[in-house]
Amino acid sequence: MAPVLPRTVRAVDTAQLLDLAQEAAMHSFSQRLPVDWLREHLAAEATHYLLPTLVQRLTHRPETPLQWRCRQLLTVSTGEQVWGLLDVLPDTFDRIPETLDMESKKRIGSRFERAATVREWVERMASDAGS
Repeated sequence: MAPVLPRTVRAVDTAQLLDLAQEAAMHSFSQRLPVDWLREHLAAEATHYLLPTLVQRLTHRPETPLQWRCRQLLTVSTGEQVWGLLDVLPDTFDRIPETLDMESKKRIGSRFERAATVREWVERMASDAGS
């Protein structure tokens, strides 16, 4: 039976997000930002959001566990929200408490559409620093 992707948004603080990124690095998941980059650029007291988008199974690496590929909405040190991808183990995702009501999830979902990607934000910061 195929795993069922959760249709929800989960909120995590910066420490939790760093733990998720560390776990993804430990498993060599392909979609993740470096933990050091996250430590440097995330707003320390922010809430970040995960939205599962697909079931990721690496048939060419059978030793790698199945994971949820999540869009992550991150609040960076400038106060802006940017989005990227993070692969998360299903059991790990399930342990994140469900704290958002349906209206909040809808609002957060629409923020993904307006947010710049991590790459766009990094390029703009580099361009601004060079000006």
